[in-house]
Amino acid sequence: MRQKEFLLADGQAIAYTLKFSARRRTVSFMVDHRGLTVHAPRRVAQYEVESLLRAQSSWIVKKLAQWANRPAAIIWQDGARLRYLGQEIHLAVRQDVCSRAVEFDGLRLHVALPNPEDHAVVQRKVVQWYARQCRPDFTRRLEILAAKLGVPVPPLYLSGARTQWGSCNVRGEIRLSWRLIQAPPHIIHYVAAHELAHLKEMNHSPAFWEWVQKLCPDYKLAKRDLKAMSAELQLI
Repeated sequence: MRQKEFLLADGQAIAYTLKFSARRRTVSFMVDHRGLTVHAPRRVAQYEVESLLRAQSSWIVKKLAQWANRPAAIIWQDGARLRYLGQEIHLAVRQDVCSRAVEFDGLRLHVALPNPEDHAVVQRKVVQWYARQCRPDFTRRLEILAAKLGVPVPPLYLSGARTQWGSCNVRGEIRLSWRLIQAPPHIIHYVAAHELAHLKEMNHSPAFWEWVQKLCPDYKLAKRDLKAMSAELQLI
């Protein structure tokens, strides 16, 4: 493993970690919280690596910028900022002799437990609270949209997916990620409409998007907003 740099056309230096493997036959790039990592065959020449880096420089710069602009990780302690139905709320953690049920007063999410420094337990209690809140919310939205679509209300299942916000299978079952309950209502409405539209068209054809638009006229805006805040929704 070696620490290297290569220069962009504008003179900017990009640091990267070069890892060799005797089993690897091709060069690949990975960008994550640690930066850029290049995986290469053991016998590849340095000039070949740099040539590939220059060829992929636009993608690399874009990915590095995305990671640099990601929201900061949540620290599960008193005062942490969270989202519920698009609104910013704050976590209020206090010590108690017993582990109490989570309470929400409209601005703060109150968590009481014997050891408030146990961030993993705080996180687990918050996640459980979100999961309880989302089922009645999602169910009601599916009921309203199904009536507009003229179909029976489909079975609803919750998932913990971080990227696939919803799905609809051939049995007509809808799955929605509980993490969506953090998002503004118009985004939740769009995802629910998207999955229900699959009851009419199990594809992403123009006919499918016509059904989505009937259920959610501003779906293009909601779709764009969901993409913009996906990184934040994934933090929990």
